[in-house]
Amino acid sequence: MTITDEEFAEQRTDIGGLRAPSRLRTVAGRFFGSTQGRIGFALLGLMFLLAFAGPYAGRWSYTDKDFMAFLQPPSPQHWWGTLQTGADVYAVTLRGMQKSLIVGLLAAVVGTTLAAAVGAFAGYFMGWTDRALTWITDLLLVLPAFLILAIMSPLFAGGQWPLFVLVLALFLWMVTSKIVRGMTVSLKEREFIQAARFMGVPPTKIIFRHIIPNMSSLLVVDATLNVSAAILTETSLSYFGFGIQPPDVSLGGLIADGAKMAVYAPWTFWFCAGLLIVTVLAVNLVGDSLRDAFDPTAKKGGQ
Repeated sequence: MTITDEEFAEQRTDIGGLRAPSRLRTVAGRFFGSTQGRIGFALLGLMFLLAFAGPYAGRWSYTDKDFMAFLQPPSPQHWWGTLQTGADVYAVTLRGMQKSLIVGLLAAVVGTTLAAAVGAFAGYFMGWTDRALTWITDLLLVLPAFLILAIMSPLFAGGQWPLFVLVLALFLWMVTSKIVRGMTVSLKEREFIQAARFMGVPPTKIIFRHIIPNMSSLLVVDATLNVSAAILTETSLSYFGFGIQPPDVSLGGLIADGAKMAVYAPWTFWFCAGLLIVTVLAVNLVGDSLRDAFDPTAKKGGQ
C-alpha cells in the first residue's frame, strides 16, 4: 500500500503511548520557546491589531478634515494631534500602516514564490533553461531598481498600488533564486528524486511536490525577512514621492511631510516613525527566530 506525501507527513510514531511531534509542532515549539520569538510575535500581532482594528476605535477617518484644528497637538478630540491640513494623525498613520503591511506581505510572498520557481526550474532542467533564467536574474540584479520604480511612479496613482507591489516584488527575488538553484542541483541527485523520475513523475510535479517543499525552511525565513525589506523599500520610495501616490496614504509620505515640522510639531513625525521602527523590528525578530527554529544548530555553530 502506498501513501501520499501529505499522509506520510501527518503520521506519528507511537512509542509507549507517546507520539513523535510533527515538524510543524517542533518548529513552533522552538519558535515560541525563545524570548526573541515571543517578543517579535507579540509586537507584530499588536501592530496588525492596531493597524486594522485601531481605526474603528477612533472618531475620525483618514479622509476627514477638521477645519477648526489645523496642526493641533494631541488632545481628547484628536488623540495624536492633527496635520496642517486638519487631518487626524491617528487615522492617517494607521491607514499608512495598513498600506505598508499589505505591501510588505504581498511583495514578500510574490518575490519568494518567484525565487522558488525560477531557481528550482533553472537548477532542475539546467541547459538552455538554466542559461536563460540565469541571464534574466543577472540582468535584474544590475538594473537600478530605485530608478525604474521612480520612472514608473506615475502609474501607481489612482489606486494602482497593486502594480507597485508587483514591480517591487520583481526586484526582491534574484539572490534567493540563486540559492534555490544551487540547492536544487544538489537535491535532484537525491534518491527520492531519482526514484520519482524513474517512476515517470513529470518534472513539473517533481519540482513543486518534492524539491520546493524540501526548501520550505529557507523560503519561509526568506519571505519573512523580505517583509521588512519591502516595507523599508516602500517607505523610502514614498518618502521621495515615488511609492504609494495620493490620495492614498503611506508611512513614507507621512514621515516626509512630518520631517519638515518635527521640531515644532513633533506629533506629525514621531508617531509614524515610531510605528515603522517597531514594525520592522518585530518582523526582523520573527524572521531571526524562525531561522533559528528551523535550524537550531546554526546559532550554536555561529557561536
